[in-house]
Amino acid sequence: MNYDLEERTAKFSEEIIHFVGALVKNEVNKVLANQIIRSATSIGANYMEVNQASSKKDFRNKIGICRKEANETKYWIRMIASANKDKASDCKKYWKESHELVLIFAKIFSSSSKN
Repeated sequence: MNYDLEERTAKFSEEIIHFVGALVKNEVNKVLANQIIRSATSIGANYMEVNQASSKKDFRNKIGICRKEANETKYWIRMIASANKDKASDCKKYWKESHELVLIFAKIFSSSSKN
């Protein structure tokens, strides 16, 4: 099966944007929405940069950032779930996807050190 990580990260970002756009408008959700949109969209943006890396060091740095941002996104999803109990099932789905991205980027990062 062929996986397009650029497309996967872009779709994830779009889903997060739509998801937080539908949250109840209040001060807590405003802060959480800003944070998760920054981290979730950063995953894909940095992955786009990975494909244009100027060196192995640059490649590893950008993959590391992708992993870090995916991990941070897991945190913000947890906080959104805590603040919006009615969105727990959606949050579980997004947490799972961000966790899978963390694992993918961790594997790419560790594999890149062996080359």
